[in-house]
Amino acid sequence: MTDQLVMGPDTGPSTPAAPDREAAARRTARGRRWRRTAVLALGWVAIYAVWEATSWWFGSRLLPRPHEVLQSAIEIIETGNFVGDFSASVLKTFAGFGVAALVGAPIGYAMGRSRYWRAFFHDGVTIAGTIPAIVYAVMSLIVFGLSNLGPILAVALVSAPYVALNVAEGIRGVDNQLITMSEAFGRTPRQIRREVLVPTIVPFVFAAIRMCFAVAWKVEALTEVFGGRSGVGFQIRTEYQLYDISAVLAWMVLFIAFMLVIERLVLAKAESRLLAWRPEERGAAL
Repeated sequence: MTDQLVMGPDTGPSTPAAPDREAAARRTARGRRWRRTAVLALGWVAIYAVWEATSWWFGSRLLPRPHEVLQSAIEIIETGNFVGDFSASVLKTFAGFGVAALVGAPIGYAMGRSRYWRAFFHDGVTIAGTIPAIVYAVMSLIVFGLSNLGPILAVALVSAPYVALNVAEGIRGVDNQLITMSEAFGRTPRQIRREVLVPTIVPFVFAAIRMCFAVAWKVEALTEVFGGRSGVGFQIRTEYQLYDISAVLAWMVLFIAFMLVIERLVLAKAESRLLAWRPEERGAAL
């Protein structure tokens, strides 16, 4: 009598359980973060090495060495000038951003929602975005003189076109099928704006903020160099008149350090929280 072997159904290769897949994804994300950190550190080491070599080549009188600039930066912080002048520059920059958002966001929304408003604003916004920043700085000083309103106006004029164009592109990128489906399910225009339009344009708004941030800081400092009474630009002009190159570079280094803090610890964190619903953001957060 032939023995018969009874076999169950072939289920194919076994797939890992969900906890195992999540653990593997976390390990992969952790490895990516370590690699990014290593590359970032390597970049800073390269910058330091190039600075040292250039200072040795031209002499520390023309280009002070990094440790000399660091010592000047420490002295600036210890004297207390850092807090007062940086606070003045930060307040003027943020005030200019606020004005740019109040003006640029509605214009961008109108350009994105209506082709007629887009035709009306397009050339003006494009021209405003191509005007050199130094023109805005000089014009603001001519209009307001030696006051805090000059840097604020310069920052607003530089930033508003970027805000308008990015918001317009965000609105135009909205999937019309989502709007049609929302209307079919009885959503009000206010709910559609809040639940469809706003989440879509948030990435574009953050792109505009990041794009404007460095430009606005430079314009604000440039305006202070020309005719400010306080702020980072005013201090750079003062140290230049004294021919203290180490102090000029120290203010520049502090300026860059502050921008990196705002970029990495404020803008990046806020963007990751507000966009946590996106799959790529969830993957990066693992």
